[in-house]
Amino acid sequence: MAFSKARVLVVDDDRDVLFAVKMLLKTEVQEVVTEKNPENLLSVLSRQTFDAIFLDMNFKSSLGTGNEGLYWLGRILERDKDATVIMITAHGEISTAVRALKAGATDFIVKPWHNDKFLETLKAALQQKTRKSGTTSSQPKRPTSFADDAMLGNSEPMQELFHKIEKVAPTEANVLLLGENGTGKELVAKALHQRSFRASKPFVTADLAAMSEGIFESELFGHKKGSFTDAKDDRVGRFEAASTGTLFLDEIGNISLPQQAKLLTALQNRQVIPLGSNVPVPIDIRLISATNAPLYELAAKSLFRKDLIYRINTVEITLPPLRERDDDVLLLAKHFAALYAARNHKATPEFEPATFRKLKQHSWPGNIRELQHAVERAVILAEGNVLRPQDFSFSAMELSGPAFGQAVAEHTEGPLQLQEVEKNTILRVIERHNGNITKAAKELGITRTALYRRLEKHDL
Repeated sequence: MAFSKARVLVVDDDRDVLFAVKMLLKTEVQEVVTEKNPENLLSVLSRQTFDAIFLDMNFKSSLGTGNEGLYWLGRILERDKDATVIMITAHGEISTAVRALKAGATDFIVKPWHNDKFLETLKAALQQKTRKSGTTSSQPKRPTSFADDAMLGNSEPMQELFHKIEKVAPTEANVLLLGENGTGKELVAKALHQRSFRASKPFVTADLAAMSEGIFESELFGHKKGSFTDAKDDRVGRFEAASTGTLFLDEIGNISLPQQAKLLTALQNRQVIPLGSNVPVPIDIRLISATNAPLYELAAKSLFRKDLIYRINTVEITLPPLRERDDDVLLLAKHFAALYAARNHKATPEFEPATFRKLKQHSWPGNIRELQHAVERAVILAEGNVLRPQDFSFSAMELSGPAFGQAVAEHTEGPLQLQEVEKNTILRVIERHNGNITKAAKELGITRTALYRRLEKHDL
């Protein structure tokens, strides 16, 4: 595209940086928009499209980890996987910028920069964008196969899953995704969106497990400037940002009863009221929710609202655990081996037959996520270009975390059996939290579903 016609967004919490970039670019490109608060990023992107986005690697954090920049990079790419994002980083953070490139950034610029270098970086990024788009339609291409979504599987359970996705995706039905941790619920949510009539509209995610009572309404419904102490600017919530598109509520089983009531009201009324406002904002979303929690058991104990379940699960899809997917383990292992070999500049490794047997015999309590991490470690640590059984090591138990580790340390001197250690640890932690399963599971470092399984196993 013509450099002079470009629209550029710059996101940095340093006003001097924003001013310098605006002065540099205002005579070079058609429009420069600056934003100091990354929390407003999705709101800005929902109102306008940009040919390039400059994004700082660090905002509030003084640690210089770059995690904030990587987080917002991920949010941008969720909305538009082809977005041109150039990271802004300090000289000592170049290794972090390289991580950003691997995560999907187009390029990075080191501050303080020379203006000529800055302009060259932007021009190169825009030229790359033009080459990638070529003569394709302005409408995003829908995936033609599930491999396009990184969803692989030849097993019968996966073929049934693919069939359900194809049937449900083109509808407006709300979908509830159930399944263990690591089974790929977010991938299924994206596949449903990409095969829907809303595919060209926003796909917005919200991890409800990460939202405390204090920020729940602000995150989902938005807020007005001055509505609470830290509300220095207006903010668009996830519901409004996803309007005309799809909203994915992950870990919906983790929210409290008061949060459930607020969520139900928004879904029933098809509108939200931002904090600090009395004016309802209409919303038009397709809702996809996900959880690994036993919702129906929680509802029977009055811990989850039945009317909310009815609202979110017009269609219910349960994802199969990896242990029920036959030879998909080998298919996925080969896929991840090729992926991480390329990422680490290595040749794609082969697998010894004995390695395949070992992988198939493992129960994979962590599902695809566990397999993915196991293969990545093996690719990095293997001595040669053949992955052998000894390159893979698995934990004997899914249970981990500080409470369990402490319990083992306390009983190393006696003959107490490991099963008893586990049972006693669970009892102590649950008692400490007065029977609150969510808090107990969090301290133990496992999911609530995993904790329920252990309660049944130990007849507690």
